Amino acid sequence: MFKKIIKGNKKPSKSETHDPSSYGYGPPGTRNSGAVSANVVVNHASRTGPASSGPNAGGVGVTALPPSGTIEPLPMFRDVPVSERQHLFLRKLQVCCFQFDFSDTLKTPREKEIKRQTLLELVDFIQSGSGKITETCQEEMIKMVSVNIFRCLPPASHENSGQENTDPEEEELYLEPSWPHLQLVYELLLRYIVSSDTDTKVAKRYIDHSFVLKLLDLFDSEDPREREYLKNILHRIYGKFMVHRPFIRKAINNIFYRFIYETERHSGIAELLEILGSIINGFALPMKEEHKLFLVRALIPLHKPKSIGMYHQQLSYCIIQFVEKDYKLADTVVRGLLKYWPVTNCQKEVLFLGELEEVLEATQAAEFQRCMVPLFRQIARCLNSSHFQVAERALFLWNNEHIVNLIAQNRKVILPIIFEALEMNIQNHWNQAVHGLTVNVRKMFLEMDAELFEECQRQLAEREVRAREVEEERELTWKKLSDVAAQRGEEDMVTT
Repeated sequence: MFKKIIKGNKKPSKSETHDPSSYGYGPPGTRNSGAVSANVVVNHASRTGPASSGPNAGGVGVTALPPSGTIEPLPMFRDVPVSERQHLFLRKLQVCCFQFDFSDTLKTPREKEIKRQTLLELVDFIQSGSGKITETCQEEMIKMVSVNIFRCLPPASHENSGQENTDPEEEELYLEPSWPHLQLVYELLLRYIVSSDTDTKVAKRYIDHSFVLKLLDLFDSEDPREREYLKNILHRIYGKFMVHRPFIRKAINNIFYRFIYETERHSGIAELLEILGSIINGFALPMKEEHKLFLVRALIPLHKPKSIGMYHQQLSYCIIQFVEKDYKLADTVVRGLLKYWPVTNCQKEVLFLGELEEVLEATQAAEFQRCMVPLFRQIARCLNSSHFQVAERALFLWNNEHIVNLIAQNRKVILPIIFEALEMNIQNHWNQAVHGLTVNVRKMFLEMDAELFEECQRQLAEREVRAREVEEERELTWKKLSDVAAQRGEEDMVTT
């Protein structure tokens, strides 16, 4: 039994399904105490109901809850001869396949504690490296891990409340009730992956594409403790199993696409971006076209969802990594930010301005010149924002020495674009801090190029004169129309 690999397109025989010794540990005669169902998989997309069974389900069985008293503590590893430890390891794995109901803390407390202690012993055994586990033990361990962690996630908070437009940042924190067991299972998997005794050629037979996909599905768990373990495990898998790297990147891409264009709901975007930040840092130069497409098609569009505040720090880090790796991507990134620039969300604008400063700090003169016109038109709009934090954050760009140098080199183009916005702030902005910062920026331009400054003043005065003339002409035209309408009205009254 232990030499058989459960795969998605292989259906277990009835004898395997109902054999109590398959995963359960109980006395003879308790047929259902160790029953294994081979079609239980994560149904993450809907988060409700069991996954569909079938030849492609690819799931690992869940062992039924045993009647009280059918689980007994097993000897500790140090209490048995070395020759029997592999067999004891398998028996302990069988005990850990039992599933318990954590919604009731008073239900089967003894069995829960036995499983917890058994999991602790398995973690210590793997971590200590006291004995290299056999291939059969590795296979059964991955089966046990799958039984415990791959499950249907509970409905998300907004699904329970029925409110689709709730802010993800304001939702109540959900903690997985079975975490005392789940944490140890994740710890066991992590220790197995990082162990120097783990042979990747053997392990990749069990930690395959199907296993990785199910791990990625679990990133939507609302429990931050679980997502943290998943992040560390997936990162280690990416580092150790080179054969899985393209597949992992593509699978993460698909999660992003669905989040951006369909659901705008996912709990693990920040953790996935944190993994990608490390991956991007290791990209070789010259950068592959595949990686550049990932930037354009996935990372930049991640600025679109309303919930960007939940993962912006990690997203910004990934974006900066790309620009630092290949400075020619700066123009692409800046134009991407401008494409998704928020119109009515001021807090999001502040995030964009912060990220923009980091991008410009890594931008060279040639790339800056390509995007400076649309960029400073947007900055001019931010300078005049009635939300003081947006205007203040835009003015802080002039505190960055590198950005000031870029502006100074291209002042003949930039100053005419933003000059009117600066003057409007000085005359009309309600916030004193914004007013003071604007005065400082204006003084900086005056010292930079007094002749250009005076020319901009002159052009602004001419535009204001023309604007007043147009306004006067418009009012005169309306007065004439009003007089004509009044005259015709009087004529109509006389004729009637």
